[in-house]
Amino acid sequence: MQMKNYLIDTFNFNDITNKKLVEKIKQLNNKNESVKLFSHLINCQYKWLARIKKDPDYEKMSWWEPVYDIDKLEEEWNKSLRIWIDYITAHTDEELATEATFIGYDGSLWAATPKDIALQLNYHSIHHRAQIQMLIRRQGMEPDFVDYIGTKYRRLDG
Repeated sequence: MQMKNYLIDTFNFNDITNKKLVEKIKQLNNKNESVKLFSHLINCQYKWLARIKKDPDYEKMSWWEPVYDIDKLEEEWNKSLRIWIDYITAHTDEELATEATFIGYDGSLWAATPKDIALQLNYHSIHHRAQIQMLIRRQGMEPDFVDYIGTKYRRLDG
């Protein structure tokens, strides 16, 4: 499997599970912390791609703001996901493995490959999804089953 296909598959997995999460967040009495964490995932996708593409405003972008309205979470998630899928689709495995440079948190010049940044975004999504799942459970609700294998396995008997 090509790396770009793996990255797209991983983004698609996170898309399915994160959309389940948004529906569960909508049911919470206290949504604030969950919405903040989910907004952070969206903002990370926007900021990292802006870094790669050398958007002149990427240094001003926040990892944590804006915090999106609950009714806009899925729409913003879709936008942030679409730009990554489009970016990956438009590049070869070799291009995705070529380092991009950016100004980091400390003002220094840093480098990372788009492939590794895409992997980071997906793993980071899993991390924060787990945190949100805990917040859901703490509010007395049962979180959805969002394990990767749940999107792959199938029952063979009736």
